[in-house]
Amino acid sequence: MSSLLLAGLLLAAPYDPLAVDASRANAVEVQTFTVTDAARKRDIPIRVYLPKSKEPAPVLLFSHGLGGSNENNVFLAKHWAQRGYVAVFIQHQGSDTSVWKDKPLLQRMKAMRDAASPENFFLRVADVPAVLDALPGLLKERIDLTRVGMSGHSFGAVTTQAVSGQHFPAAEKDFTDVRIKAAVAFSPMVPRRGDAKEAFSKVSLPWLLMTGTKDQSLIASDTAESRRGVYTALPPGSKYELVLENGEHSAFSDRALPGDQQQRNPNHHKLMLAFTTAFFDAYLRGDADARAWLDGDGATKLLEPKDQWQHK
Repeated sequence: MSSLLLAGLLLAAPYDPLAVDASRANAVEVQTFTVTDAARKRDIPIRVYLPKSKEPAPVLLFSHGLGGSNENNVFLAKHWAQRGYVAVFIQHQGSDTSVWKDKPLLQRMKAMRDAASPENFFLRVADVPAVLDALPGLLKERIDLTRVGMSGHSFGAVTTQAVSGQHFPAAEKDFTDVRIKAAVAFSPMVPRRGDAKEAFSKVSLPWLLMTGTKDQSLIASDTAESRRGVYTALPPGSKYELVLENGEHSAFSDRALPGDQQQRNPNHHKLMLAFTTAFFDAYLRGDADARAWLDGDGATKLLEPKDQWQHK
């Protein structure tokens, strides 16, 4: 081995979850499909962001919030794909943009509240395995379904929690999909009824939770304080929580929402990109450097003074 090559190896750049190969910067391929769940007679539109590499890649699913679509959170989708993941963004009909688009302005809030229903919850949690079942036929050799991560915001966080280990005592069955190996919940929620510790007692996957000190729901009673109850209730072991100072509910989406009172902070999206990438690198790829970044001072160096970060 030449001395120059050895020097290059010794000076290899430290782990950086924000780094993107310049050759991949504009190489993300976007495809759209409609998954048909014949048993439920239900169509599920998906938007897929594919990395440059044609090798089988880990899959990251994303579930949008109430009133959203599979075109939300493009900043996450593109970064994940640039980092070598196949990012699959699901659209849940019945709790998507169709809820409010054709409604008069004064009727939209009621329509949104009505759509935050148990019926739409059950539709959403069934959409996830239906999409996973369909992916091999759609993307063939481009995916590795032994490494699947789940994520979502708000109603999508509830969907994520349900398919990633949360227990629902009142339901006839749990909704956990064993193909999911790690989960990220933006604006997570504790159960409306029952004991939170019981609800999360069966969670065995690594979970990363993100909320903000101003993360108040416009539709329900969820607050920044109540959202933090998820981390508290989770059993110890590979659980992480990031709390963004002055982060409102919209901090985890592409744009501001009606009723926002805080100026949007560009560092919030930077943290979302960095922390989710390191988390999935650590727990889907087994990257020891990513795990060390999460558990060490790599993560804390990106935080602003009043942001809060903990793991156990």
